[in-house]
Amino acid sequence: MAGKVIEELQDERIEVSALRRPWVPRVHGVARWVPAIASLIAVGGVIAITLWQLHLPLLLANTTTTGGDTGAHYMMPAYFTSNLFPHLTGWNPGWYDGYPMYTFYFILPDVLVALASHVIAYNVAFKLATVLGSIMLPVAAWACGRMFGLSAPVPAILATATLPYLFDYTWTIYGGNLFSTLAGEYSFSLSLALAILFLGLFARGIRTGAGRVWAAVVLALCILAHVVPAAYALVGAGLLTAIELFPKSFALYDDLRPPSLAWRHLPNEHLARGEGHRSRWAPLWWGGSTVVIGVLLSGWWLVPFGLRLPYSTSMGYENITTYMALLFPHADLWVEVIAGLAVLVAIALRSRFGLVVGVLGGMSALGLVVDPQGSLYNVRLLPLWFISVYLSAGWVVAVAIVAAARWIRRDRLEGWVIATKTETAGIWMPRPSPPRWPPGAVVGPLLAIVGAVIVVATPFVPALASELPHVGITPGANEVSAWAQWNYSGYEGKPDYPEYRAVVETMVKVGRQHGCGRAMWEYNSDLNRFGTPEALMLLPYWTGGCIDSMEGLLFESSATTPYHFLNQAELSVAPSEPMVGLPYGPLDVPLGVEHLQLLGVRYFMASSPQVQQEASADPTLQLISSTGPWKTDYDGQTLSTTWDIYLVRRSTVVTSLAREPAVLTGVGPSQASWLGTVGSDGQPVDGPAVVWYDNPSRWAVPLVAGGPSSWPRVTKASSGHPPSVPVPRARITDVRQTSDSVSFHVSRIGTPVLIKVSYFPNWHVIGASGPWRSTPNLMVVVPTSHQVTLIYGSTPVNELGLGCTGVGILCLFILAVAPTYRRRRARKWT
Repeated sequence: MAGKVIEELQDERIEVSALRRPWVPRVHGVARWVPAIASLIAVGGVIAITLWQLHLPLLLANTTTTGGDTGAHYMMPAYFTSNLFPHLTGWNPGWYDGYPMYTFYFILPDVLVALASHVIAYNVAFKLATVLGSIMLPVAAWACGRMFGLSAPVPAILATATLPYLFDYTWTIYGGNLFSTLAGEYSFSLSLALAILFLGLFARGIRTGAGRVWAAVVLALCILAHVVPAAYALVGAGLLTAIELFPKSFALYDDLRPPSLAWRHLPNEHLARGEGHRSRWAPLWWGGSTVVIGVLLSGWWLVPFGLRLPYSTSMGYENITTYMALLFPHADLWVEVIAGLAVLVAIALRSRFGLVVGVLGGMSALGLVVDPQGSLYNVRLLPLWFISVYLSAGWVVAVAIVAAARWIRRDRLEGWVIATKTETAGIWMPRPSPPRWPPGAVVGPLLAIVGAVIVVATPFVPALASELPHVGITPGANEVSAWAQWNYSGYEGKPDYPEYRAVVETMVKVGRQHGCGRAMWEYNSDLNRFGTPEALMLLPYWTGGCIDSMEGLLFESSATTPYHFLNQAELSVAPSEPMVGLPYGPLDVPLGVEHLQLLGVRYFMASSPQVQQEASADPTLQLISSTGPWKTDYDGQTLSTTWDIYLVRRSTVVTSLAREPAVLTGVGPSQASWLGTVGSDGQPVDGPAVVWYDNPSRWAVPLVAGGPSSWPRVTKASSGHPPSVPVPRARITDVRQTSDSVSFHVSRIGTPVLIKVSYFPNWHVIGASGPWRSTPNLMVVVPTSHQVTLIYGSTPVNELGLGCTGVGILCLFILAVAPTYRRRRARKWT
């Protein structure tokens, strides 16, 4: 009956969606804002619940953030603010004998912290930056739905779907959810929110030709926040562009019904002036130019990142191959079943949003499975799979709510039409009053936020949680709140903070009395009692750059990282040994101290009785300070810790060589070529540096990747027995270091000098030739004057990146002024 009534009311050329106009009266006043208020409640509810669990009062408290990697990330924006801004990238001597800061890590969150710290306290600015991506995600999902052309209540329901995603506990470190964010992956969370926002901007622009500038800028920001979600955004852009090139018979639609006009018949600024219709290939130009401009804008960072990647360190993490357990955990089967249904519904409705998100999820899962070992740790793609799953599930729930609401509206419309006809015929009949607003637009978001809260909160309610395993859901502990409490209460909120503060103050005093320099500290996982096992990585921050930590957070950013962890195994009772494939040895303090001298480490901090006993017996170490004993109960045991601080004798940053280095031929900058590993026969595999480092008898002749033609040449095979050519030693005096330079005076010109600072191509030398990379990852120069200065500066690679960004900015400017120019020109000729 309803279908017959509809046919009588509409003209064949009118869309089905136009049925709303005859029977829904115009709403004036406050009532017309009710659907928007319902959406606001849904989106705001996700944000409110998230902030509640993250402890908003602690986020606003002036404490020093700790917890996992976040506790070490804390010092990076501070160094950026004081040493790098506005240059954005540069050298940081604080970890691993120095490393190129932000060349291999993501800068956007720290830029935001640096800017915000000029308005609010640095501690608060850092905390807010760590949660920014999580707070943005529901807003980005809502905006994405709106810009995809999805009508209410779909965008708001998409926002509510991010709530169970944020609280998903089936992964805790790979990125995206709150656990990962609290563990230190807040850059990933911010990039993911920007990726979702970019997909919405791109989906709108590819059909309307609008918003190219905003889409390009958001893509650039997404890349600068993290490359993995940026890849998700780029693949999505490719899919959306391809869809627009489909023939009309295969067209996909935005809302839940086909529009009367395809995108290429819609007017744009040219069509509005009567200049004709958009070309069928216009989406290819719009999409391609948008992506290219976005990538160009990030070129100042992206180009050095890509071209200098061989100088980074791969930790050798092995891909996880338990694919079913990763992709289909029992706790998430409910949402994955709904997402599977969403794909079928999207195919039936030919929904652009449903199919794009579904394909992106499938490609993320496929990428996780086929990812080659060593290229990308495959589980980094897992959060992309799950965000697709949750958004798909949210979309199909919205479809169901809209379908129910439309059924109700059609039923009421039928009654309204029948009443109208009977009144016309002279028979009075009560006319049902139509709703003052579309019911689904109000009820839908409210139902969705209630459902999302139930999903998130149910595992925390014992009476309900006990029933969940019967439907395949395994509830987890309410850990987000506990993790946030641990992180944001800060170092100051830990019971063992007095011990931590005493250790830091001891090192401040040591630096004043014995000089600034690098410190190697004995590792033990029980250092987590300070807030994170990485707490002492903050020594450069607490000491104002006087005492640098050999261990740092950004493992991949320094090619010196492997050698530090070899040292850690020799100098710790319970080392972490995080890097795969290194020939870790047993506790061996004398050898470890020799390695400290080789790397120019000035201080050694021992905390276990066994290491302290061996350290006290080593004549190279001089006990200069101590703090403790500190007694505490940790992890069910009583600890008594005394920190002994030793000065490493004869450990200098600059030293004259006694023999000519041997130039190693046939090697490249990559880890496999330079570092290599050791085979079962003790011979180098793919690279000689680690074998050289593990044999002190070879240290007399450094191996270098380049040098004067007079130096002997060796191959990988002969690197174990290079020629020994003695040279007169020079006396080194007046050694001075800054954050990005090393200078010294030599008594003799022409004698090779070893600088114990991590090598990177951006180092330039004045008053010498070089620098050349030297084993293990240091630098050698040959002075041509008595005063030598090394400066960390720019290279053609950096200039190429800046040039790309300059081109991107020029393109943005042209896009901004071109419409104004055309309008003025059009007025001139009319």
